[in-house]
Amino acid sequence: MKFKLKSVCAMVLGVLSAGGAYADDPVVTQSVSVVGVGQTMQEQSITHRDMQNAVPGTSPLKVLAKLPGVQFTSSDPWGDYEWSTRFNVRGFNQSQLGFMLDDVPLGDMSYGNNNGLHISRAIASENIRSASVAEGSGNLAAASTSNLGGTIQFVSSDPLDEMGAKVAQTLGSNNTTRTFLRVDSGRLSSDTKAYLSYSRNHSNKWKGWGPQEQSQINSKIVQISGENRYSFFLNTSHRLETDYADLSIQSKNLLGWNWDNYAPDWQAAVNAANGIFSPAVASISNTAAFGPLDAAYFLGRGIRNDQLGGLSADVKLTDSTRAKATFYHHHDVGQGHWYTPYTASSATVPISIRTSEYSISRSGLVSSFTYRHDNNEVEGGLWLERNIHDLARNFYSITGPAYTGFLLSAPTSTAFMQNFVTTTRVFHLQDTLTTMNDQLKLNMGVKSPRVSIDATSLVGTRAAGQLEAKKNFLPFLGMNFKLDPEDEMFASVAQNMRAFQPGIDGPFETTQTGFDAIRGTLKPETSTNYEIGVRTKRDGLEASASIYMVDFKDRLLSIAPGGITGNPSVFANVGKVHTNGFQADALWSVTHNVKWFNSFSYNDSKYKDNYTTGGATVATAGKTVVDAPKMMFSTELAYEQEGYFASLNGKYTGSRYYTYLNDGQVPAYTVFGLTAGYKQKSMGPIQDFRAQFNITNLLNQRYFETIGTNGFTASDPNGTYMTLQTGAPRMVFATVSGSF
Repeated sequence: MKFKLKSVCAMVLGVLSAGGAYADDPVVTQSVSVVGVGQTMQEQSITHRDMQNAVPGTSPLKVLAKLPGVQFTSSDPWGDYEWSTRFNVRGFNQSQLGFMLDDVPLGDMSYGNNNGLHISRAIASENIRSASVAEGSGNLAAASTSNLGGTIQFVSSDPLDEMGAKVAQTLGSNNTTRTFLRVDSGRLSSDTKAYLSYSRNHSNKWKGWGPQEQSQINSKIVQISGENRYSFFLNTSHRLETDYADLSIQSKNLLGWNWDNYAPDWQAAVNAANGIFSPAVASISNTAAFGPLDAAYFLGRGIRNDQLGGLSADVKLTDSTRAKATFYHHHDVGQGHWYTPYTASSATVPISIRTSEYSISRSGLVSSFTYRHDNNEVEGGLWLERNIHDLARNFYSITGPAYTGFLLSAPTSTAFMQNFVTTTRVFHLQDTLTTMNDQLKLNMGVKSPRVSIDATSLVGTRAAGQLEAKKNFLPFLGMNFKLDPEDEMFASVAQNMRAFQPGIDGPFETTQTGFDAIRGTLKPETSTNYEIGVRTKRDGLEASASIYMVDFKDRLLSIAPGGITGNPSVFANVGKVHTNGFQADALWSVTHNVKWFNSFSYNDSKYKDNYTTGGATVATAGKTVVDAPKMMFSTELAYEQEGYFASLNGKYTGSRYYTYLNDGQVPAYTVFGLTAGYKQKSMGPIQDFRAQFNITNLLNQRYFETIGTNGFTASDPNGTYMTLQTGAPRMVFATVSGSF
């Protein structure tokens, strides 16, 4: 049977070799285009096949990074070490994007998140069916109040129609083991089907000491009743991650790429806490932010326990109307452990455990109603959520090296404790008009978000009070015009708002005096995105190109303004950002068995205004936005024949600034990866047999990958600000899987 381009168009970026069928057989995928054919905005997707090609357990965010305009960084090979994980789109950082799983909002997935959880905790990667990125202000119907620069929607796989079980085992570098088990009920006579899966992964850090562990249980039930669909999922996760030491350019030069925290050497940590350093550490500059004491700590850890569930109904009301609703609940308890040398446990133990403690309990409803008549499709929806978030900073005394891998209780002291109740209401309405014999599609809509926060300070001097962000009219207008059966053009303009955030990196971090001073003037961040592009899809080629412009207003930043008693740091609006960009991608079927994907991005994001902090002007006007590379390029060459498959991928990421004045910079880097293996539909009692070999960072490059782990700073001409993480070295993994 012939290998057709349409059968693989869902496999983004040429990761076409990673399926469960021979290359000479038709590959069954969803009808998703590499270049987003038919969309009125730039929207592209990956599927389960793309996830298969990566190392099992890899975050789908890392796979999405092959798309144009998308940047992903992490200091581990899977992309799930949350302290270092960053996902940026067109110059917007992760906290300015929106993320959903099966329509359930995941918040902005930042570290210490107050309104969601990371996708790697929300669901096992093996159970993800697809992931899509809608750039610009993103999907109008998305349940997000942070999507200034785009939305990312993850879709879980459904239970299989056939009863069976799947087993996969991965072994690799640094004692990596990952086990995945899944059992499917098959489609019962009642048209019900379900699955239950368990996954557990364990590895040692690639430098220093400490385990990285996670276990997950995922379950899903689907009931089909005629043209109606009902589903329920419940996922649980327990994650323990051990931190890598943050570096500065100076500390890397003095201590090397492989420098890390002191554990398990307790005496070295005690010596450092007492001011006794090695000559190299002692050479590190003392600054207002960091010094030799911060070169390493004994240990740092993050612990997260999550339960996430959703119940959905998609019902046909009449021949022209459908209604859909998803009710969800998420509960999270987490702690970040830092063995601080700045607070002693006793006269003989100069170290204690300082924790950041979080809890989330949020429930919500995402609903929509669709009406189709002639050439119009009218869709409207309402998203409601109530979220209770607690945040505390506690200290725990220790008597020696305590390797806590569990949640602590009964602290010896509490620095602060806050409670936040956040109420979200977002309404949207849009109409899609198709006319001119389906040649022209117009999408017009409006979004109206309203988010209110009620904060209470229980312990300490942090701020309490109420804050609201709302916009009554955020419009969207999109157009898609078919030039001919193979070619089309698209254009869109959209506005959006990012709501204020409680908890970490929010306006309630300041004192009551500071909060009262800015509450009446603080504005939520907003963006206006403009885009125009072309797409083509013909035999052997899919390609797209677009140019875009973004106006970003009322950027929020923590500053120290004058005129306030005690001069506390507060969140304030510090001006605008303007972005111009171009991106293009192409998937070329070179031969029957060879596919080649390339993507290119050019993004120029610049601050438009200076700002003042502590009475001094920071001259940021005209400077490039931090962590926003101007150029990125991805390539992947894939081969498949008679069950054998291989792919070579690489990505170039341009240099990036970590200071607002652009005097602190990390160099550009290029990283390659290799996948190879063999698969067979049937091998005795085993179905869908697959043996796969992965090498990450193939050329063993040493480079700074994640920047901004401790935030960004105005200036760092001497390279002393410790906010950098190095990329993982070359690592090797082998996976065997099969179904029964």
